Amino acid sequence: MAGAEPVLLRVERPLAGCALLTLDRPGAMNALSIALRRQLASAFEALAADQDTRVVVLTGAGRAFCAGLDLKELGSSPDTGASLAPTADIDPVGAMARFEGPVIGAINGPAITGGFELALACDLLVASTAATFADTHARVGVMPGWGLSQRLPRLIGAGRAKEMSFTGNFIDAPTAAAWGLVNRVVPPEDLLPEALRLAADMLSTVPGTLQAFKRLIDDGLGGTLAEGLALERQRSRAWASTIDRTDIERRRQQIADRGRAQAGASPGLRE
Repeated sequence: MAGAEPVLLRVERPLAGCALLTLDRPGAMNALSIALRRQLASAFEALAADQDTRVVVLTGAGRAFCAGLDLKELGSSPDTGASLAPTADIDPVGAMARFEGPVIGAINGPAITGGFELALACDLLVASTAATFADTHARVGVMPGWGLSQRLPRLIGAGRAKEMSFTGNFIDAPTAAAWGLVNRVVPPEDLLPEALRLAADMLSTVPGTLQAFKRLIDDGLGGTLAEGLALERQRSRAWASTIDRTDIERRRQQIADRGRAQAGASPGLRE
């Protein structure tokens, strides 16, 4: 159809219950044009309404995860403020927050500024050895609007966050792992298989617990430790009232069998 936006986001279903979203502007390092932001926000809104999707994996095509906002588009915009403003239809991070299940970021290359914010909005990150991370907001001359100033210091500490944001310097994947920014680093060819293995592990848990556990952690982190502990007690009691005791015994045996299998497969898990 004339005037239709190009498809800049691939949505695939590699596992039942899991959606794989791939930013697909490899020639522009997956820079977030208004069109791509709109498509990504729309995809997450649709997935939030789809009760069959419990986990999302987010990655980039080509050699980059995401180079941030499309500065070429931004520089030619007659209204820069409107292009930067996180209105709902072009706010992918806001839409990600409304998806109740875990979002796994599979960081295949550079994640820069707005792309870094996109990564930080994920619940956990798996990085390839080619991944790098940088916050260049201060170098561009703009302020973050998708949560970086609050999420990054909570994740890696204020000193390291300020170093990244005040210098705009890049850090590599091993440094990101050492700082607690990413969960693990793998060779590029193992990145998506590893992210999907984690997704499969999550999908094998009791239905409903992923969303409830994510809410509990995120809501608790929004307050003090005392408030978080009180919230946990409240929700734990409410959840316990819904449990069938016969299910607990069946699941206990499944957990024991799984633990023995994992211990046998990994020397690091053996006693």
